[in-house]
Amino acid sequence: MTTKTFTVPNISCGHCTHTIEMELGDLSGVQSVKAEQETKKVTVEWSDPASWEKIQALLQEINYPPEGLIQIS
Repeated sequence: MTTKTFTVPNISCGHCTHTIEMELGDLSGVQSVKAEQETKKVTVEWSDPASWEKIQALLQEINYPPEGLIQIS
């Protein structure tokens, strides 16, 4: 099991945190997701078949890229 906490600058409201939690929660292998509006931090816990690359790609796709990623349109 792997756990990672990271910042998502695009979080601005409760809908943002709900979207992130629902979308990542649907990814096969993701055990838990907690997004916080106040700190803009997201904690994800996962195991196979999920991977950090798949989580990053999904966050990019739903327009909530983790901090440090380059937004490509």
